[in-house]
Amino acid sequence: MKVFCCKLLLLVWIVASSAIAADAQEGSDPKIIQAARKEGEIVWYTTMSADQSTSFMERFRRKYPFLKPSIIRLGGNALLSRISTEAKAGKNYFDVAHGTGEIVLPLMNMGLLASYASPERKMIPDDLKDKKGFWTSVYVNSIVLGYNTHLTKGQPIPSSYDDLLQPRWREQKISIDSTYVTLLQGLISAWGKDRALDYLKKLAEQEPVVMRGSTMRAQLAAAGEFPLVIAYANIIQYLTEKGAPVDWVALEPAVISVNTVMAGAKASHPNAAKLFIDFTLSKEGQEKLWDFQRIPSRSDVEPKPARLFRGYKRHVVHPEEMQNLDETAKLYSQILKTR
Repeated sequence: MKVFCCKLLLLVWIVASSAIAADAQEGSDPKIIQAARKEGEIVWYTTMSADQSTSFMERFRRKYPFLKPSIIRLGGNALLSRISTEAKAGKNYFDVAHGTGEIVLPLMNMGLLASYASPERKMIPDDLKDKKGFWTSVYVNSIVLGYNTHLTKGQPIPSSYDDLLQPRWREQKISIDSTYVTLLQGLISAWGKDRALDYLKKLAEQEPVVMRGSTMRAQLAAAGEFPLVIAYANIIQYLTEKGAPVDWVALEPAVISVNTVMAGAKASHPNAAKLFIDFTLSKEGQEKLWDFQRIPSRSDVEPKPARLFRGYKRHVVHPEEMQNLDETAKLYSQILKTR
């Protein structure tokens, strides 16, 4: 009897697990696939690098070879400018866009985004998507504290934002990016404006190295130019795995920026756009991000390693929080004297 009960429980577990897996990856609606086949094309605007966007699209076309792709790759500001210019001229070329959180709100305010409740969205955590389906995070950038393991040997590694204000880290000991406005926006949202600005002013008094470029700054930290660097976790982790003398810790709350997927409100190929969004958020599409050393947003696709987005308190900067982004950028530049 006991053996029978065990077998029965095992069978129930297998069936339940299969149901959960099937539910997690429902796939696209056959009617959408049929309609997309008739459209025959897809126009994708993206901030991904040329090699990554090409590789990502190739994987998508394995599933839907009947779609002819056009890829427009630009930086975030340039992408927003292009879409805005086209819209003002009465032209709406993009079907789907991947871009940083900063460009979402302007596009929404111009009425250029369509809501789409992809069945794959249920596997994206609530803090990585909006409720109405206008944007969903594809991958994230976690801003953390990197450190040179040689230069900090024998010293306690800062474990909080306040630790960076200690005298030992004065005079060119900390590197911070001149463009990390998202960091200030995240601290404002998490702490309140007065506290966040006060903190940044105190950090500026530490005389940090202020320059642009996460990858370059992380490399300079590895080369011993400065012991501490505020940068993206995945970039530092990549150097760590290559044997560079760097590691990182998350200062809580770790500020998270999102790279989103959005459907065009006036897309010429709306069903193709839906297929591409479904793929982007699917387990297959999210696992493809591993090839690019990105941190996937999907809850059942672990980052490599998992600590890149697990085990610490985070604050995700939502596009809707960026109503006063220009003002925040101005304050950031003034405090850090980047202009």
